[in-house]
Amino acid sequence: MARIDLDNIRHAYMANPAGDEDYALKKVHHTFVDGGAYALLGPSGCGKTTLLNIISGLLRPSEGQILFDKRDVTDLPTEARNIAQVFQFPVVYDTMTVYDNLAFPLRNRGVAEDVVDKRVREIITMIGLEERARRKAQGLTADEKQKISLGRGLARADVNAILFDEPLTVIDPHMKWELRTQLKELHRRFGYTMVYVTHDQTEALTFADNVVVMYEGEIVQIGTPEELFERPRHTFVGYFIGSPGMNLLPAAVDGAMVRIGSQTLKLPGRAGALDAGRVELGIRPEFVRLGREGMPVSITKVEDIGRKKIVRAELEGETIAAVIDEDTEVPAEPHVVFDPARLNLYANSWRVELERGA
Repeated sequence: MARIDLDNIRHAYMANPAGDEDYALKKVHHTFVDGGAYALLGPSGCGKTTLLNIISGLLRPSEGQILFDKRDVTDLPTEARNIAQVFQFPVVYDTMTVYDNLAFPLRNRGVAEDVVDKRVREIITMIGLEERARRKAQGLTADEKQKISLGRGLARADVNAILFDEPLTVIDPHMKWELRTQLKELHRRFGYTMVYVTHDQTEALTFADNVVVMYEGEIVQIGTPEELFERPRHTFVGYFIGSPGMNLLPAAVDGAMVRIGSQTLKLPGRAGALDAGRVELGIRPEFVRLGREGMPVSITKVEDIGRKKIVRAELEGETIAAVIDEDTEVPAEPHVVFDPARLNLYANSWRVELERGA
């Protein structure tokens, strides 16, 4: 396993980039700690696969360095980095058995056959393919083939890191939970450094210890699932994480008070001087209470999602959502109250740190 340092990495797919808009990956300066489980999360085109391919050596960055355990590997090819990579579409050898597919990377490195056999049997048990061990890969289901691909990435005990590029895309939905659970268990058991690319927040939040949220070629926040949910550093994180995403309302601020249209609320702290630009108040739908007191709203839609209901409403001309329990009554003259401790303030899309106790 290895610590991976990304030292001011930038990448452009054109020869002579003139400005930030020409870079698919803007400046990234970050460390993946040895043995950490990370997810690179973001929409298509945000730069997450570009970053993963730079780590693996499939791409050389336009600028910056990559270090594995403080050793510069920027110019080293993939095979010299001692990493395993699992792709979106499973790469298996159909004419080989499941056993031989898993043994291949070990045999290719001259590992003794008794060691190969011991390791392959362990991996086959881990991924639950004991009954398929002597079957050829041809004819196996997509999820079984992806298990082989995952297993081959785990077969070598000496890898610096295992990189996953949307590995569950082709897997049936009912199998995804099982495979994510297996990956988490393998990480706990062996402590591999794992970097997992996905656009699916459920995959990211259930797999990773720390989620790296990317937007338009930048890392906008790195944090635990709890931090991303409760304290989004950027409005994109608030919008992208959660279902539904964070309510964002145009606001005007004066010290510890914030105004939304004709409504005035107290912030959980005092805002310092803000640069001119767009100011927004953020509140998660889970922290919006619906009742007969507070700020008047007009209900536009109620969605029943099982144990919860999503109430869509208008507040001072702005659309908001509230998540309430299934048996909570929706009043005839509804009002909302925002949990003051859960308010987030944003200036030009970035979270403003409030002065507590002010």
